[in-house]
Amino acid sequence: MNVTALYFSPTGGSKRSALSLAAALAPEGFAELDITCGAVAGDFGPGDVVVFSVPCYNGRVPEVAAGRLEQVHGHRTPCIISITYGNRDYDDSLLELQDIVQRQGFIVQGAAALVGQHTFGEIQVGRPDAGDAAENRRFVQQLLAARQGDLASPVALAIKGQRPYRGEGRGVGFVPLTSEACTDCGLCASLCPVQAIAADHRSIDGTRCLSCFRCIRSCPAGAKHMDVESYLDFARDFSRRLKARRENEYIF
Repeated sequence: MNVTALYFSPTGGSKRSALSLAAALAPEGFAELDITCGAVAGDFGPGDVVVFSVPCYNGRVPEVAAGRLEQVHGHRTPCIISITYGNRDYDDSLLELQDIVQRQGFIVQGAAALVGQHTFGEIQVGRPDAGDAAENRRFVQQLLAARQGDLASPVALAIKGQRPYRGEGRGVGFVPLTSEACTDCGLCASLCPVQAIAADHRSIDGTRCLSCFRCIRSCPAGAKHMDVESYLDFARDFSRRLKARRENEYIF
């Protein structure tokens, strides 16, 4: 089978989930389609299999990711969908992702809600980890065994959530700051998923910012930061409340 891992992944968690699932489907190799920094057109047929992976933002598929998925088209193409979330809850996001890809012509054969390191605080650090990857492999093996080679027939999946969806898939208002350590390398601006960083590499448009903190994690000088008490207090409390390990959920 021709397998493609398609992901929107500002800080890498959803990418790792997508690659793990795709590798389980196609150990001999697969293609990648990264829509993190812009829409990429994709057209897939019934002989392809696509692994979709996006993060959960406030219980929803990120609005920008949903828009970019409209450029990806299937023609009765089987797929696996996955949401990576930071240990709180994935709410309606997995159901929403199913609805999006079905409108685009894909047949959802399996779904996964996968725990990853949260953007804020110190929550589930290092996840997805080797244990998560092993679980992903077992999920794919069980799914393929259950389908007995038939990935073309639609299946009814019991995915939790409600319509209309709750919340909005946007940033939560934590807009990174820039210190004097900035060297004007421009890496942050080139990597911003929504082009929210101005040409001076310091100013950030808070109306566009996703609060994904990709710029903070990627800045080689450590100039992008959120060292303000309002955020630090929130992150400490959030980390305390979400300390316990949460397990992945698989549906097929």
